[in-house]
Order: sequence, then C-alpha cells, then structure tokens
Amino acid sequence: MPATPTLDHEQTLWADAPCVIGMDEVGRGALAGPVSVGALALAADCGEWPQHLRDSKTMTPLRRASTAPLVREWGVSAVGHASNDEIDTLGLTVALGLAGRRALVGLHTAGVDVRAAAILLDGTFDWLAPALRAPVRTTLRAKADRDCASVSGAALVAKVERDEQMVEADAQHPGYGWASNKGYGSAAHMAAIAALGATALHRRTWLR
Repeated sequence: MPATPTLDHEQTLWADAPCVIGMDEVGRGALAGPVSVGALALAADCGEWPQHLRDSKTMTPLRRASTAPLVREWGVSAVGHASNDEIDTLGLTVALGLAGRRALVGLHTAGVDVRAAAILLDGTFDWLAPALRAPVRTTLRAKADRDCASVSGAALVAKVERDEQMVEADAQHPGYGWASNKGYGSAAHMAAIAALGATALHRRTWLR
C-alpha cells in the first residue's frame, strides 16, 4: 500500500506561520508540453485531508480525477505552467521557477497572504527562490509529495490539470499518444517523433 501522507510536518510550520503552502512540480521529465507546479495553501484549522489522497504517482487516473476536487475544496490551490518554449529558451530550472511563481500569484489573487506563509517544497533543491521578487520562508523536504499532505495535494491538482492539457493537445496533434503518455518518452511516443517529426509543443532542445 502507498504511504498515507499526514500533516505532521505542517504542524511544526504552523507554529510560526498562519498558513502552509505545499508545492510540487509535475512534467519535469516529459518531452512535450509544459512543466507545471501546484501550490496548496492550508490553514491550521483545515481539518482532515481527503481520504484517498496519496502521492499522485501512485494513484490511478480515476482516483486522481475523483480526489482532485476534494483537495480544491480542502484548501486554496493554484497551478502555474511554463511552456515548452520557455523550457527550451530558459532551461528547465528557470522554467520551474516561473511556473512556481505563477502558482503563487494565483494563490495571492485568491486571497492567500503568500509572504506570511511557510512554503513546503518537495525535494532537496530550491528552484523556486531565484524566481521570486521577495523573500519567502521555504522548507525543503525530500519525499514530501509522499509524506506531507499539503504537498501531496499540490502535486495532485497540478498533475490532473497538466494531464487534462495533454489530452486536449492529443486531439490537436494526433499520433503521439499524449492522451496516454502525457508527453513522456514512451516507446510509442519516440517512434512517432521519428516518423512524424516534432510538433510545436515538443521541447526541441530535449530531442537533439
């Protein structure tokens, strides 16, 4: 059974901040489409997380689709995207920062005091800070997408939104299997690139 995330780490951050913002990225390793960053803001009185929330990579598509609306009701969420062109032009790390900043702008627009919040970022490398115009309190935690409910929720809403975009893109660019591979380098996707060439949504610097 996949590990069940908790709010244990968030509890320590709420001691010094009115809000915790979990953040995680999806689409980092894809050959086509955007890289996307989810952000989920939770106050200390947010209550229990949705029952089936897990690391989004361990959830079935149907479970992700049914759980994402519950996550959006549970906290305040936003997803930021950086396009394949931005990845090609600026590099993946900078593009991740742009997507993260756009997610935080989305939270700010929804009424979240981002500057007062504590940000909980999955991983061990802070790709977010260089993209921000003002300092924020950021905690890095490996496997936070598995262990921390705020980050699990952020990753889930980002994955569902990005997956929906790739399904729509599949209808516009048939033949690459994006409805199933979501832009990642499956064997069928690689064969389609060899046969059909790259599209406007491919990360061309990744195909050299």
